[in-house]
Amino acid sequence: MGARVADKTKFIGDLKAGMELQGEPFLLHDVVRRQSKDGRPFLLLTLRDRTGQVAGVFWDVPLTVDVWARPGLAVRVTGRVNLYKESIQVSVNDMTRAAGLDLTAFLPASRRSLETMRAELRAAVVGLAEPWRMLAAHLLLEGELAERYATAPAARGMHHAFIGGLLEHSLSMVAVARLLAGYYPHVDADLLVCGALLHDMGKAYEYALEEGFAYSEDGRLVGHIVRGVVLIERAAAELDFPADQLQHLIHLIISHHGTTEWGSPIVPKTLEAVLLHQIDLLDSRVGGFMDHVGHDGSGAAWTTKRSEMFGTELRRPDGFSRVAGPYEDEDIA
Repeated sequence: MGARVADKTKFIGDLKAGMELQGEPFLLHDVVRRQSKDGRPFLLLTLRDRTGQVAGVFWDVPLTVDVWARPGLAVRVTGRVNLYKESIQVSVNDMTRAAGLDLTAFLPASRRSLETMRAELRAAVVGLAEPWRMLAAHLLLEGELAERYATAPAARGMHHAFIGGLLEHSLSMVAVARLLAGYYPHVDADLLVCGALLHDMGKAYEYALEEGFAYSEDGRLVGHIVRGVVLIERAAAELDFPADQLQHLIHLIISHHGTTEWGSPIVPKTLEAVLLHQIDLLDSRVGGFMDHVGHDGSGAAWTTKRSEMFGTELRRPDGFSRVAGPYEDEDIA
């Protein structure tokens, strides 16, 4: 399957206005159906490959395409790259399903080495005091969940939306959690670090890599917060984990979004829960910033597109000229 990557000749990060695409493979990240003023159907598309994503429009879409077009499919696109409202957009003339492609080859991946991040994960788990170490090791260092956790994205978009994104996001949060636990008094550092490692663990089942980060059945029907709680409670029962400490950990998991409007069934009510929410918010915002400035291909100091997360154009850090994940291993001191 990996040999099929050779079929790809033009990556999104290299697209410029005026380029022609002929049967170029992409992933369909999003599909929105619309009608023109005179009633003709068209599709608003988001196309994706490992270098980023780009908007597309398919005017007068044939019924033979409309019936199957959905997020998560590999497609071959014929069309032209245009400039629309100062951003590139693909005007699609034809789109066909692309069978037999290795979809993960067209998904963005962390710039950090997976091997290095796995080693950091193991060190973080081993560095915990008991009983947190026992629980985290059982969940994250062995079995099917460990592999899913290491390769899953942290989101479909907005931040850390790439292979290994969940692990990168969680490790970043661990680093910040340690700093804050050393600064503020009365913080249970092991509980906070364990919460940072496990808070989004359910996302290992929320997205389907084989469908280009589309929501899985589990993601649609259960969601990552509930799935995370189920996994933790199941492991705790197997390990005879202390009930009072389990309750505090569960509180961190279910409150880490911060508000009910953002999806948490309860707001943070302990010091560690307040810190975990703020650490999660901070790292997701920094990740979203870096993703946006890395994927906007203008090369200028300011991005040409508005960030969906921040609602404005963003200024690149001096010397920044990257695509995909925000960090490489040499950036992590």
